[in-house]
Amino acid sequence: MLNNIWFIAAIWIGLAFAASLISIRLGIAVALVEVFMGVIAGNFLGLHETTQWIDFLALMGSLTLTFLAGAEIDPQSFKTNLKSSLAMGILSFVLPFIGVWMFAQYFLGWGILQAQIAGIALSTTSVAIVYSVMIEKGLSNTPVGTLILAAVFITDVGTVLLLGALFANFNLLMLLFIVSMAVAFFIMPYLTKTIIKKLGANSISNPEIKFILLVLFLLAWIATAAKSEAVLSSFVMGFALARVFINNKTIINRIRTIAFTFFTPFFFIKAGLYISLDAVLVSFGVISLLLLAKVIFKSAGVWPVARAIKLNVKISNYTTLLMSTGLTFGTISATFGFNSNIIDQNQYTILVTVVILSGVIPTIIAQKFFEPSLQEMNNRGKSKDIR
Repeated sequence: MLNNIWFIAAIWIGLAFAASLISIRLGIAVALVEVFMGVIAGNFLGLHETTQWIDFLALMGSLTLTFLAGAEIDPQSFKTNLKSSLAMGILSFVLPFIGVWMFAQYFLGWGILQAQIAGIALSTTSVAIVYSVMIEKGLSNTPVGTLILAAVFITDVGTVLLLGALFANFNLLMLLFIVSMAVAFFIMPYLTKTIIKKLGANSISNPEIKFILLVLFLLAWIATAAKSEAVLSSFVMGFALARVFINNKTIINRIRTIAFTFFTPFFFIKAGLYISLDAVLVSFGVISLLLLAKVIFKSAGVWPVARAIKLNVKISNYTTLLMSTGLTFGTISATFGFNSNIIDQNQYTILVTVVILSGVIPTIIAQKFFEPSLQEMNNRGKSKDIR
């Protein structure tokens, strides 16, 4: 029975449905509940392995989430908040990288390369979780919401560049990926608008969405061939098309509906499968210390900037906690370290567990104690940069 594709699909969709009901009942972001469902499934329901098609749907979840997050950033607002976003985003990955690196090397006794992988993995911020939480509460297109998403993007770009600078090989495929992404960034808005104009945005066959997916898949192919990350190009394409979607809300709403209904549950539930409660108990001390280190160094980078740009204390706390989350890029960095024989199985398990817990714990605290209202995000977050 467990080998039947329809039964496996029913289990996963059943977990996603249960997560939706719990999310509505408790008022917690559905992404977090889906992660918890993955933990339960992996530790108590015997759902330890995935299939190739589940892995694909999970990849689609990360791809569409990062695309949608980029599409939520209004280019004009991004330009207005560029200095604030850069300051927050850069400090958000530089301080945790250096702090966790030093902590892992000199306190935990890890080697320098292992400690650097730890620093990179725990310097990331989860664009998937931040976007999911804010879109569920309608905060993503507020001035502060745009600022946070832009800062998250800068943080993760910095993390990817750092991983590449320290460990990756620069070759012709990497150059091809950079050039392809740059070309697509400039021509995608024109081509998408042309398709919408010629074929219409209300066609039942949705040619514009298929065209967008085609480009995302091609860039993902080049990215993976160059040993870079597909979600990076996805975010950039979302940002490139943000102005197009301002006048075509129907299209972005269709993509969001497809993503959150079918793709993202597989992504978040699969993330929860990585958490082994046995491993957490065995390495509880190290995991707790690394999680605490990540939050402390993230706070040192984000909170002072938030206050400096006149965000109030509540929104500054909320922003800091969301920027402390991790998931996709953190897991990718740890996986790279493991596959490259830089870190061992135990270190990999510790880092992935810390990454996923950082996606859950700070977000729950942010939602329960510091979540601002829509009015607060529009009005009380104003500064000389935020309009």
